[in-house]
Amino acid sequence: MADTYRYFDLSHTIENDLITIKGMPAPIICDYLTRADSRAIYAEGTEFQIGKIEMVTNTGTYIDCPFHRYVEGKDLSEMAIERFVDLDGVVVSVDHRQTLAIDAACFHDIDVQGRAVLVHTGWDAFWSTPAYQTGHPYLTKDAAVYLRDSGAALVGIDSHNIDDTRDQSRPVHTVLLGAEVLICEHLCCLETLPAVDFQFSAVPPKFKGVGTFPVRAMARIVR
Repeated sequence: MADTYRYFDLSHTIENDLITIKGMPAPIICDYLTRADSRAIYAEGTEFQIGKIEMVTNTGTYIDCPFHRYVEGKDLSEMAIERFVDLDGVVVSVDHRQTLAIDAACFHDIDVQGRAVLVHTGWDAFWSTPAYQTGHPYLTKDAAVYLRDSGAALVGIDSHNIDDTRDQSRPVHTVLLGAEVLICEHLCCLETLPAVDFQFSAVPPKFKGVGTFPVRAMARIVR
């Protein structure tokens, strides 16, 4: 009997005027061609809508590849498609009420080799509120070094940033993206997943000259 799957959406909805990062503009989502205007173009009874979107690439749930941090790093178009799709996943739960700094010790007993390591802190409960922007959980540099050296393929978090945003050197981005370990930020609903035995996908468009873009992040679990 063929396997059947359950899918879990781990992405925030992007909508007009959404603020993802304080200080960056919200997306503008509007009609390029309205349905009413399209009626003058197509046959009677036929109408279409064509949308227009203006936004920064760090909007909603998004993925970072090396070009985001390094001028010579691979951009979205240069990353192999398998780097984004059907990665064996593992969820590491670290309650933000217990600690904000997530260090290497949180990963020591977990097999991360070749996996998407998703850090569940519960911070997504504050999404789209002022509280989401500051005082958020983050990985420490030693955690990033450990995950890199242990062979993680991707590291995701349900927080405002995988780095402590008070540190302008961004050591976690620097370490992970320098080793082509992808980063997925602003995940949500990680509490719906088991700790292991699922596949994670987060696929961006194939843009040249872009290092970050929104994704529809998801998990797939065999029923």
